[in-house]
Amino acid sequence: MELHQVRYFLAVAEELNFSRAAEKCDVSQPALSRAIILLEEEFGGPLFHRERRLTNLSPLGRMVKPYLEQIWRDSDDTLRMARELAGKAEEEKRTLKLGIMTTIAPSQFTDLILAVPRAEAGVNMVLSDANSFELEQRLADGEIDVAIYAFPGRDTDGKFSRVPLFREQMVIVVHPRHRFANLETVRVKDLDGEAYIHRNHCEFAGYADGILKAHGVSVSPAYFSDSEEWTQAMIAAGLGFGFMPRHCVNHPDVVAVPVIEPEFWRVVHLVTVAERAHSPALGVLVREAMRKEWFGEKAISLAESPVA
Repeated sequence: MELHQVRYFLAVAEELNFSRAAEKCDVSQPALSRAIILLEEEFGGPLFHRERRLTNLSPLGRMVKPYLEQIWRDSDDTLRMARELAGKAEEEKRTLKLGIMTTIAPSQFTDLILAVPRAEAGVNMVLSDANSFELEQRLADGEIDVAIYAFPGRDTDGKFSRVPLFREQMVIVVHPRHRFANLETVRVKDLDGEAYIHRNHCEFAGYADGILKAHGVSVSPAYFSDSEEWTQAMIAAGLGFGFMPRHCVNHPDVVAVPVIEPEFWRVVHLVTVAERAHSPALGVLVREAMRKEWFGEKAISLAESPVA
């Protein structure tokens, strides 16, 4: 039994006329009649009583009609769902979901975001921002296609492909009257005993702790904050020092001083899942990310292997 036979049967059952049913199905009457005959052979008996000017369902036809109606409804629903799914799949192919680390200035992304729709007409860019931990999880779960973030100590994870974009120095941020404020640099060992404003979800958490411990340095977390603005406001109030990327320091009442012995740098990468298929739009994003200047400097060469 084929679906077109089911369709022809239901048309005849509704019209009770082979000619009108054939017209309704946009098929010749002989073709419709042959399909009904084949269906009757399959069911083992007549489905209609055919008279000169009158056509009626036979007892067998009345019995099978509800089942054939259900088959037709199911096939129609399946086709509709398939079309909807195909439409969603096509829409997803035309959408590029980019996650960006919250501690990178939005101004760095304007030209990059505009470049993709210019090169790939019809592509929709969907942007979201989060900390590095959340971005990596969203990327692994398939919620986003690509992310730009730094994650010191995790740069060689084989699950992800990473394209290095730029390096940024980490600095000590203090109140203008703090004892570090007028120094050109601050040594790690000089941080011992200082009150510290802890940035929750900082990508350097854990990584920097090991370095401080190796130098015999212990700091005292005074406050914890999810917000860069709150962190800098508390530093400006003299409640402790902060540890931040240089270009994130934007409060008028704080001072940024590079930390040395050792220096701390973060390398910001464009990250994708290694085994996942990628769209042409993502290829455009990678190309443009490597072409652009980040904070006035060219993107890190793919041949380099920077260490965060």
